[in-house]
Amino acid sequence: MTLSARAASPGDIPAMAQIYNEGIEDRVGTFETRPRSADDLRSWFDGRHPIVVVTGAGGRVVAFASTSAYRTRDCYAGIAEFSVYVARAERGHGAGRVAMDALVAAAAQAGFWKLVSRVFVNNTASRTLMARVGFREVGIYEKHGKLDGVWRDVVIVERLIPENVR
Repeated sequence: MTLSARAASPGDIPAMAQIYNEGIEDRVGTFETRPRSADDLRSWFDGRHPIVVVTGAGGRVVAFASTSAYRTRDCYAGIAEFSVYVARAERGHGAGRVAMDALVAAAAQAGFWKLVSRVFVNNTASRTLMARVGFREVGIYEKHGKLDGVWRDVVIVERLIPENVR
């Protein structure tokens, strides 16, 4: 399957919500437990934080990656948190890599100098993806949150965007 990435648009929100909800159901990529509606995702389109989608056959959205504010202090204005989600049926076929490569490029163009996130320690697929696209594991937050009543540890990942580090 041929995959391509582009900037997300509000018309992509229903597909993004469906993919995000699969991630919530699968309990491997987020502490979120409440399914999200398309209306819930509209606020992500703030004009400052890049969001990309990956399309496959027929232009169908099969993955997305998004950035959001890291902290409100001015000194952190060039750092964004990120998330990446791939449709359940498309996992393991390269869509996550395409999404992350496009997100890093979009974040660089938007002036960000660093991307950060947290990944469940046992999420081998995401940890492998992060290493392949240039993220380093910084450390582990132990008992970072409970999911379904069970404490979960997360690995902190970061990637500097060299052209924006001044």
